[in-house]
Amino acid sequence: MKGLVIKSTGSWYQVRTMDGTVVDCRIKGKFRTKDIKTTNPVAVGDHVEIEMESAQDTAVITKLEERKNYIIRKSVNLSKQAQIIAANLDQALLVVTLASPRTSLGFIDRFLVTAEAYDIPAALIFNKLDLFSEEGLEILAAYEDIYTGIGYPCYHVSALEGMNLDQVRSLLHDKVTLFSGHSGVGKSTLINQLIPGIELKTGEISEWSDKGQHTTTFAEMHILPEGGYLVDTPGIRELGIIDIEQQELGHFFPEIRERMNSCRFNNCRHINEPGCAVLSAVEDGEIEPSRYDSYLSIYHGNDTRS
Repeated sequence: MKGLVIKSTGSWYQVRTMDGTVVDCRIKGKFRTKDIKTTNPVAVGDHVEIEMESAQDTAVITKLEERKNYIIRKSVNLSKQAQIIAANLDQALLVVTLASPRTSLGFIDRFLVTAEAYDIPAALIFNKLDLFSEEGLEILAAYEDIYTGIGYPCYHVSALEGMNLDQVRSLLHDKVTLFSGHSGVGKSTLINQLIPGIELKTGEISEWSDKGQHTTTFAEMHILPEGGYLVDTPGIRELGIIDIEQQELGHFFPEIRERMNSCRFNNCRHINEPGCAVLSAVEDGEIEPSRYDSYLSIYHGNDTRS
């Protein structure tokens, strides 16, 4: 039977078959070691083939179909290993808050670079609009200028108040969408609004650290009422970039990518080389300083700060 992996709980996976039945599945032992360099050989969003186990209501995953794409991050506990967050995505949405907790520009940029590297269109959803002061709205406008200017759509919502959620619903229609962000940014509240009756657990913000408490422990795919799937992921405190070579990094910043062929040297690192079109654009205010700082941070390997 063929099916879609809708939930991962470590050693077991939930697979929805073609007729809508959800089956608990495990992996064959040899499957786990075959050319796999991640902590999880199968991920939410994978298309698989399964075989029912005799006299049981569980199954074994026997085949993993080729992925259209996937998005990956460093494993938190094993720094040399990686974890596939989800596979076969149409888009990735980062839920952002300017306070309680604050999402840094560096974190946003690392998420966008990761999405670019795996060829997944990305957008930003600024949540908790109901809490914004006048100063907060000015900061929001500045953030939006940065990202819409380089091609990333931005949306403003209040999951708690239900503000502007129709914009998000139309964005999700008939697509497989990854929802990501720090713990505490309101992903679960937003999903509860988008999928009536789902009632995901929501968490409080820690007063001591101003960071959210994890409420999602495993990636899970939910069916959207209007069609499509939404992949909910554990809150990410840090996002390490992997599998990107230094010389490739500029390709994943759209504003650097469009200028790099104008540099004097083909192997320009865009750091201190003469005749660098990227440095000129930074000096002329055409490239946002925060974006260039993120480029340097990732280039030099300082890429896991939250």
